[in-house]
Amino acid sequence: MPKLFRSGLTFAMALIALPGSAREVDESYTVDQRFAQYRDVYPGIAWPAVTWREGQSVLFDRPYKTLAARTLHLDIFGPATANGQGIVLVHGGAWRSGAKTHFYALANLLAQRGYTVFLPEFRLSVEAPYPAGMEDVADALAWAKSHAGEFGISADRIALGGASSGGQMAALLAYAGPGGLYGETRKTRPNALIDLDGVLDMADPEALRFENAAGPDSPFARWLGGSFEAMPQRWREASAASHVGPQSPPTLIVGSGIARFTVGKDRVIAALDRNHVAHREFAFTGAPHDFWLFDPWLSRTAGEIDIFLRRLAPAESPK
Repeated sequence: MPKLFRSGLTFAMALIALPGSAREVDESYTVDQRFAQYRDVYPGIAWPAVTWREGQSVLFDRPYKTLAARTLHLDIFGPATANGQGIVLVHGGAWRSGAKTHFYALANLLAQRGYTVFLPEFRLSVEAPYPAGMEDVADALAWAKSHAGEFGISADRIALGGASSGGQMAALLAYAGPGGLYGETRKTRPNALIDLDGVLDMADPEALRFENAAGPDSPFARWLGGSFEAMPQRWREASAASHVGPQSPPTLIVGSGIARFTVGKDRVIAALDRNHVAHREFAFTGAPHDFWLFDPWLSRTAGEIDIFLRRLAPAESPK
């Protein structure tokens, strides 16, 4: 019999105190905080009910990288029958907050469509500045590739996606990865990119109106280590749009329709067209920025990802 839980609840866990270094954690971005903010603004918004189907599996907190002070983990949502395609999803939270648990509802829906979904934790700006988090995500993707056979998927069929700041990070790695900026090219190249409302050009004047509004105290500036005025070249380096080329992966862009989160989209699509790279775009109307967290937008998000990735799947050989 399927088990049902509300995504706003947390799993009961036994916590064992272990020796280790204390680290700062920013909990300013939570799902319940956003729900409270949105419920009077978006009629019909609802917590998604996550129903587990027979044969699904979830592996929690599997280590993928050991640091001097701690170990980084990822959660893996496995389907009853794998379709051969994996997805690594990078959570949002303004580069300083958020958690891999925020993607549980979406990961579950994707697993029910046959995808194996990897949800990594990574170092945020309160713990370590750029490029630490990028290197962590690259290592999580490399881990998924090296363990692909264990999950019935192909190392050459693992997509990289993310939401909000996680979308910015995923796009940056997907486009800059072929140049080796964040690790060995072969190990950090996804077969597709999925960007959910992640800004694609951080150095665009329109993006700077928001992302650099507080100068060095802006979330992106804190992550990078300085304001745009102090380090414009680093801001351009950390803009996914700066790296689109012939080796860029097929790209899906799903947006809320809120203009500030689509900055750089047109530049990226034009570059993908010039380099003959497949792409698909879908934009909601009247959706919150965090559309992937709540119904009624969650199911459509999973459906758009499914449509996009199925078109990339290799054709089956005739029997």
